[in-house]
Amino acid sequence: MMHSTRWQTLLLVAAGVAVGTWIVLRTMASRGALPPNVPWLVVVVELGIAVVVFVLGWHVREYLQGKRPNLDALRAARTVVLAKASCYTGALLAGWYGGHVLALLTGTDEPGNGGRIVSAAIAAGGGVVLSVVGLVVERFCRIPPPEAGAEATRERPAPDPTTP
Repeated sequence: MMHSTRWQTLLLVAAGVAVGTWIVLRTMASRGALPPNVPWLVVVVELGIAVVVFVLGWHVREYLQGKRPNLDALRAARTVVLAKASCYTGALLAGWYGGHVLALLTGTDEPGNGGRIVSAAIAAGGGVVLSVVGLVVERFCRIPPPEAGAEATRERPAPDPTTP
């Protein structure tokens, strides 16, 4: 049984990666290296993945509400796994690009840092969006617990027909 992802765990992952990235980038800067540029395409890819995950999760939600009777159970299970992966990937990306923002804000004033800070901050925001969409889709895919009467009949063994 797969448990729901806790937002606190994702926050810890993002914070840990941000601190690690900040340390690495500050060490690189102390040796004269500039932090890498963050391409704008990163945000487009993050948001594109978030849209795909959301649409797949919406299909599972409709299935669970009885509005989409022809959804394959394996596809629904894969959607849950994709949502969980999106949660952690988004947290990692938010931490990575958040670390870039921290390193650029606490570093020396290099020419062009303003553009780098903005692109890294937007990429970090895209990672947050990806994580939030993953959490929402996990909630979409949650199966309600069985009713108490239905569960009791399943747990009770069938009577043995050979005993009088």
